[in-house]
Amino acid sequence: MIDSSYLLLIAATLIIGLAASAYVNSRLKKYSHVPNSLGVTGAQVAQRMLDYYDIGTVSIHRGGEGQDFFDPRSNSVTLSPEAFDGRSITALATACHEVGHACQYAQDYTPMKVRGAIVPAVNLASNAWIFLLMLGIFMNIAGLTTLAIIMYAVVVLFQLVTLPVEFNASRRAMVYMDTIGLPQAEQRGSFDVLRACAFTYVAAALTSILQLLWLLGQQRD
Repeated sequence: MIDSSYLLLIAATLIIGLAASAYVNSRLKKYSHVPNSLGVTGAQVAQRMLDYYDIGTVSIHRGGEGQDFFDPRSNSVTLSPEAFDGRSITALATACHEVGHACQYAQDYTPMKVRGAIVPAVNLASNAWIFLLMLGIFMNIAGLTTLAIIMYAVVVLFQLVTLPVEFNASRRAMVYMDTIGLPQAEQRGSFDVLRACAFTYVAAALTSILQLLWLLGQQRD
């Protein structure tokens, strides 16, 4: 029989995930149809933000669908076609947010450095913990299940460290948009977009914490 606590965990994580997805999709869709009054594309505002903060070593690339990220390995910003070529509030907010990460990297922002330092451990842990857990359960080896939980805790730590990195990048984006004189209504729309995107990281961290707490509770039992 399936443990009732596990069913509750599945239900809670499913609800959190669906709510986060629906919320962010609605905000992105709403403001993707609202043009910014500056008439600039995401790529243009990204370059202007880099120039404003005198960061000349970052390149801007046009990526594929849904590819919006800053890569510290190549020191580059990649924007999806909608963000790169788009002139909407969503494109503007997305581009400024990713440049916010570039600013963090250029200025040695501590949470970003911490997150980068634990990436190798996270890559190992995220792929191995579930296999160790299942092996420990089937072979009844407590040491393996304990190791699996420790590895999963590293993944949760990474998600928690990611939160201030994402929040700070959005704050930098909002500061810049205010600096260039973006109308207040468009700033509110941009904040709405960035808040929705941040909520996905909060939801992911929350579901991971619930999973970790459940694993710890099972180990005590």
